[in-house]
Amino acid sequence: MALSEKILYDAFGPEYVVRVHDPVLGMEGFLVVDNTALGPGKGGIRMTAGVSIEEVWRLARTMTWKNALAGIPFGGAKAGIVWPPAVGTSAGKPGGTDELKKKFVQSFARAIKPFLIKKYIAGPDVNTGEREMQWFVEAVNNWRAATGKPANVCMTAFGKKGEQCGIPHEFGSTGFGVAQAAAIAVRRAGLELKGARVAIHGFGNVGTFAYHYLTEMGARVIAIADRSGTIFLEQGLEPELIKDLVRRKCALSECPGVEHLHTDEFWSIPTDLLIPASVTDVINDTNKKKIRTRVIVEAGNIPMSEMIEEEFFREGVLIVPDFVANAGGVISSYAEYRGYNPKRMFNLVERKITRATEVVLTTALHEKKNPRVVAMNIARAKVEERMKRRVATF
Repeated sequence: MALSEKILYDAFGPEYVVRVHDPVLGMEGFLVVDNTALGPGKGGIRMTAGVSIEEVWRLARTMTWKNALAGIPFGGAKAGIVWPPAVGTSAGKPGGTDELKKKFVQSFARAIKPFLIKKYIAGPDVNTGEREMQWFVEAVNNWRAATGKPANVCMTAFGKKGEQCGIPHEFGSTGFGVAQAAAIAVRRAGLELKGARVAIHGFGNVGTFAYHYLTEMGARVIAIADRSGTIFLEQGLEPELIKDLVRRKCALSECPGVEHLHTDEFWSIPTDLLIPASVTDVINDTNKKKIRTRVIVEAGNIPMSEMIEEEFFREGVLIVPDFVANAGGVISSYAEYRGYNPKRMFNLVERKITRATEVVLTTALHEKKNPRVVAMNIARAKVEERMKRRVATF
């Protein structure tokens, strides 16, 4: 099937759609640079068995709007590497899973090297983290080729004195930003965050830190779900219990001392605030009617279609769109790119997420418009204005 059959080409992009293949390793990967009017395309590399060129394009377009709305000088891009779960044990494959994963990441990095820095800067995403970003920059011998590197990976950069070091997403910048957006949204919905009933779907990096910061703010997280199941406690899940879960890295279905529900039962739990922090389209036609909440803050990318989002809006649910709520990660990436320290990074995330959320929700409530429509209009206007000033795209 031709790429154009799955990708919408319009006035904004995409500028580059790249498919790479390493016949020796069997590595297949994709890079979509959607729009670079505001700066080099920025977006993470996801490594999953089902990643597709269409998915990468959808996420790249989301990054275009996310970076524009956040007010950082990056364009939109995204990358993906096909990574079957059992690939490390396949017959004839060299070494173990970690060794092969490193080979895949570094092969992909070398393949897209002509686009790096000027058109694309990599970062972590699903199944990639600080370790993979270190492998990536080592493969192309360029510290600026990716953000989200380990904090102990440092070098002199930008012609300044001293070393610039990595700021891994494991610091929790995305979850921190989600919590800031949630605090504003709950207040705009006429509720108090302290004591508010919260449910989080997905308990990776983003969900974990969203739990941490929301609990610190006084919210009552009563349910958390992952692929294995749902844990539920009406009075709120205790921080020590969650810390122990994170430390042991065990599935939620194995967690003692709480009520266990099937993953699907998660959606029927009445809440004040729902945070989808897992996979694309996790809220869909099979579960949307079960959901009873006042506020949805989209921590994961594209957690539901725009059509379903519109249905919730018409029912009176206040929604903070993904590219508003989860921009903390890319803001952190910009902070690392500029050589900021973690404290300065968190201050930047709080300031930018708070400002964007306030503007979008204030306008949406005043004009009685879907917050996504408002956010899109703001982001589009920023990109369009910069595109007018461009002499040429390439």
